[in-house]
Amino acid sequence: MSVRTKYYLDKRNGKFMGVLAGIADYFGADVLWVRLGFVAVMCFVFPPVFFMYFVAAWVADRKPDALYSDSPDDQKFYATLRTSPKRTIRDTRSMYRDVDRRLQDIEAYMTSSNSRLDREIDALR
Repeated sequence: MSVRTKYYLDKRNGKFMGVLAGIADYFGADVLWVRLGFVAVMCFVFPPVFFMYFVAAWVADRKPDALYSDSPDDQKFYATLRTSPKRTIRDTRSMYRDVDRRLQDIEAYMTSSNSRLDREIDALR
């Protein structure tokens, strides 16, 4: 089973070892900006960042093939879930509350004594 909220090396979209593409995928960012940021940081602190890049490439797992087939909506959802899980849970709860409220409105309309609706149903018989 693949965990969608874990960091993986993204070898398919990566240029060298997939570390920066994995970081971009994990945070839902554009890989170009992650690469540019990496180059900028490399200009100031070369040895530690260079070492950390290879450690990440050595330690991290490859992204499972099953995760490449996710729809763009699923990819966006899981990227949001990784970066802000509390907000994602709050938004999901809000969405379900809205759906529940609309279902209650439909149920109240259907079970109310609506004479027009009764006439329409009788006309169909």
